[in-house]
Amino acid sequence: MGSRACQRASLVELAKPLLQRAERECPRTGPGRRPTIPDWVLGVLIMVAVLKRRKSKSAQYAFLQQHQGELLDRLGIDKLPARSTYFDRYRRAHHLFRTAVRLQGRQALRDGLADATCVAVDKSLVSARGPVWHQRQRRRGIASPGVDRDSSWSYSEHHGWVYGYGFEVVVTAAKDGIVFPLLVGVETAGIREMRTFLEKIPHLPAKTKYVLADSGYDSNDIGEAIEWTSDGRTTGCRFLCRQVKTRRAARKQWRETHHRRKRRERREARAKHFQSAKAKRLYRRRGKCVEPFHQWFKHLFDLHESVWHRGLDNNRTQIAAATFCYQLLLRYNRRRRLQNAQLQWALDGL
Repeated sequence: MGSRACQRASLVELAKPLLQRAERECPRTGPGRRPTIPDWVLGVLIMVAVLKRRKSKSAQYAFLQQHQGELLDRLGIDKLPARSTYFDRYRRAHHLFRTAVRLQGRQALRDGLADATCVAVDKSLVSARGPVWHQRQRRRGIASPGVDRDSSWSYSEHHGWVYGYGFEVVVTAAKDGIVFPLLVGVETAGIREMRTFLEKIPHLPAKTKYVLADSGYDSNDIGEAIEWTSDGRTTGCRFLCRQVKTRRAARKQWRETHHRRKRRERREARAKHFQSAKAKRLYRRRGKCVEPFHQWFKHLFDLHESVWHRGLDNNRTQIAAATFCYQLLLRYNRRRRLQNAQLQWALDGL
């Protein structure tokens, strides 16, 4: 067995227990018989193809066929899934990979590879494949050939206007050590961060004490979900976010209810804490962890120009699988006592 095959085999052995556990945590429901090839096996096949950076599902399937002897022995199956089966189940595999990313993040924390006392969240935009679909054309129902109808428009100071998708990650933001992704999610670019992050808050590590975010996450709902329990008790976790100040004065002073007053006081307390020296020192970590992470991640998996596929579910699977692979390479480097900067070298060696 060659060095590349040995390296792939080592990564597969690292990934198998996580994907098997992820399958148990999100089992199939509904009518119909269970597939003969388990979901975790499909997950390993997709992972191997993404590690090889095969950008189309056709190229992925062709690579898997070329190496099916090695893969069948390693996975304990008789044959690869049919081409149409691989394409269909690829679109639904994002549930498995999102769970696997969360599980692998917890495994890294248990192994001491990362520290989640302080974490940062951010969203990055990636252009869709093919031509853009302008709002005027969308309203008139006119679409150019090859346009990705699942995509949407969004604006950021770094990218400007982008027609495509947004992937959101929660990463560790320790003073020293590696930046390790813990959670991931992918939506169309136009979905606001205030919606996408709320569902990730319950999955933050129990040891997290600080959550860092830019002004796009400024929301009372997010702040209270992080800092308060449903029965009104503090969680011990702080939300450090640059608040957006509105200058427009209310036309009429309405009577403030007890609920609104409580939310206002909590917001003012967050703003006051954000001005403290410790909070400012912690918040500076954000620019050194999550923003560079987006650049490293896009460079490793060729996402600077556009996403790999058309369609929301296809890109959910690819980006979640790539995040899982990124975590896997960090753990693999740790076992081999290699530098974290050698991720590119490890990926090219596959």
